[in-house]
Amino acid sequence: MRLKPVPLGTIPALTDAAAQPPADLPDKDELRDRLAHLAGRMVKLQTALYAEGTRALLVVLQGRDTAGKDGLVRHVFGQLNPLGLDLTSFKVPTPEELSHDYLWRVHKAVPAKGRIGIFNRSQYEDVLVVRVHGLVPEPVWRARYEQINGFERFLSDNGVVILKFCLHISREEQRQRLLARLDAPERNWKFNAGDLRERERWDDYTKAYEDALALTSTAWAPWYVVPADRKPARDLLVAEVVLETLTEMRPVYPPVPKEAGELRKLLQA
Repeated sequence: MRLKPVPLGTIPALTDAAAQPPADLPDKDELRDRLAHLAGRMVKLQTALYAEGTRALLVVLQGRDTAGKDGLVRHVFGQLNPLGLDLTSFKVPTPEELSHDYLWRVHKAVPAKGRIGIFNRSQYEDVLVVRVHGLVPEPVWRARYEQINGFERFLSDNGVVILKFCLHISREEQRQRLLARLDAPERNWKFNAGDLRERERWDDYTKAYEDALALTSTAWAPWYVVPADRKPARDLLVAEVVLETLTEMRPVYPPVPKEAGELRKLLQA
């Protein structure tokens, strides 16, 4: 199974069935082995991207609570060189952030040339949470779809390659993961009673996600819906898209400096 981008204007069906990967996928151990192989290839391309220093890759992760954004970052990007990696987790806006436009804090976190940036949540919180909770009037959040498209087009035109992943889990899988957080002492700290209140708005979030994906999956910043009920499959599917994108970017090492010959002579003297 290879993920395909959501066509612009097409509303994806975020059903419980869509959260399940194909049943004929290999077992967990083989999926992990494949992921390790892909990670090794990603490391080489990341090094070339960093040395080239002319473009960046931005990976956007969105998903409901317990969808596995943290785990995916750890498993897919954990082997990359941290010197060329930026991770930003967007939480409730601070007073300073609220005093600016909603894209201000996002633009500040865009990776610099040569780097890979990962957004754990993103500008899409402002058409998801903000919409579901009615934090701004509807005309305000509706206008943001085109604003975000324009923002991402601006980034793309300036050397930032963008990939967006919606980690899609079923309602039952989320219930099981929330229970696991309560039952395991090492996971208790991740449990938030607010997660249950958000869960009560399941259908509202489904509609908000479907609209966001349909209206903002563009050629320059495509959305991929990742069936996320099975964690190893989730990780491998994302890694395949990231590796394919890095390969298509074809980063190259800069040419040898003209003075390299003279420097070599000095070192050999």
